[in-house]
Amino acid sequence: MKLETYRYLAYFLTVLGLHNADGFTNPAVNSFSRIQQRTLISSPSSFSTCSSSSSLNAFGIQTLKRILREDPPPRRDLLQESITKEQVRNLFTTWNEALLTGDSEIVAKCYCADPILLPTVSDTPRTDFDGIKNYFDKFLTLKPCGKILDGKIKCGPGWAQDAGIYEFTLGANGSKTLQARYSFVYVFEDGQWKISHHHSSVMPESTQKKTQAKILSQEEVKGLFYLWNEALETRDPHTVAKRYTQNAVLLPTVSDIPRSDYEGIKDYFAYFLKLEPKGEILESHVTCGENWCEDVGIYEFTLGATGDKVRARYSFVYVLDNDGEWKISHHHSSKMPEAPGPVVHRPSEDQVRSLFDTWNEALISLDPDQVAKLYSKNAVLLPTVSDRPRYTYDAIRDYFVQFLFKYPEGEILESHVTTGDNWCKNVGIYQFRMALTGEVVMARYSFVYVWEDGEWKISHHHSSFMPEPMLAATAAAAAIRLEEIKMEPLSVTNHTQMSP
Repeated sequence: MKLETYRYLAYFLTVLGLHNADGFTNPAVNSFSRIQQRTLISSPSSFSTCSSSSSLNAFGIQTLKRILREDPPPRRDLLQESITKEQVRNLFTTWNEALLTGDSEIVAKCYCADPILLPTVSDTPRTDFDGIKNYFDKFLTLKPCGKILDGKIKCGPGWAQDAGIYEFTLGANGSKTLQARYSFVYVFEDGQWKISHHHSSVMPESTQKKTQAKILSQEEVKGLFYLWNEALETRDPHTVAKRYTQNAVLLPTVSDIPRSDYEGIKDYFAYFLKLEPKGEILESHVTCGENWCEDVGIYEFTLGATGDKVRARYSFVYVLDNDGEWKISHHHSSKMPEAPGPVVHRPSEDQVRSLFDTWNEALISLDPDQVAKLYSKNAVLLPTVSDRPRYTYDAIRDYFVQFLFKYPEGEILESHVTTGDNWCKNVGIYQFRMALTGEVVMARYSFVYVWEDGEWKISHHHSSFMPEPMLAATAAAAAIRLEEIKMEPLSVTNHTQMSP
């Protein structure tokens, strides 16, 4: 037994020597991805009985006692993974690089299987992968980039701690910076260093300063409208939507749907900005309070896309958010109730027929672009001599490139006009003289016009050959062919087959 004891002791000393050597020659890898490539995997819990921080165990006394109790020698693959302070700091760099990808799943994979995240801007503790990913889904929209300003690191067998103050530059908010306190606890899990605990909190003294009541002057409140108006002029719905708080409510001028979140507000302005609006306050009534204010009155928009001017009543309620910015919490915009409705255009019958003359003059110009420009944005052309419907500007132009080679000039022979509010139609029969060949072609037509961008455009154009001449020609051809068949002598074979 004594001989076996000495053998175990010799084995232990050998392992201990290898362990010390490994501490110098094989330091822990300084990133999550590189550590994952190591083949030596150790678990903190699997070696907790033989890795006390006491000086006695540092000399192997606990291990020697186990040997004397005839316990088996420690396994080499259960020795704790060590890490330096520099490598711990590099783990933060790896986490920050994950933030820069903008992918919340990549960030969430930096945390261990049983993590705890107490985030900076959420009251909800996150204790699993999905919860952490959900937090970063929102946080990454701010395009954060972090750096450590002050930190203290502690290392232990299979674990490490980094605590201090870090700062984030938020690219989505014009490179605004945000400081916070942090605590990271890392553990070595499944061959990788992972974040086990992450607690991030705002700077308490700065928060107290921000929470001090602030009251704007009336001129400052009116100035908030012009920040919003400048966002409109960017033509970027994202920029406009950022002027609203997270829980804002927008009741827009030209939509029945209340917008109560970022995506809904952004969706509305994606439509409204196409009109190229520029606003101006005509009448304003301001009320101010601590960290909030209200501006109510009448504004007017000049719509660059149409040249129209539109007046509306407005209500803005602004609040001071946690970042110290004044944002729109409530925005109600409504049309002037006593003002007349939208302008209605109803042409006379002569005006409708003159629209054909405009189209015919474009044909005579022999310029396919001049003809195609007379059609609306969503026009449909079913042409006389092409089977293919034309739905786009390029397709309509392509048809007239071919048709204009004949040098056509049109004339209406019979017309039936119908008019309505901002639309009209002209249906009948027209004929074309082809100067190139001298041919005269008669056809049926349907024109539907709509009022678009301040002028009448062709929304629908269907042109077809006169069916009776076509049918008569077909019948005549058939009769001629029948006579030809009757005149043909019967072949001997056919005669034989027909004989009884």
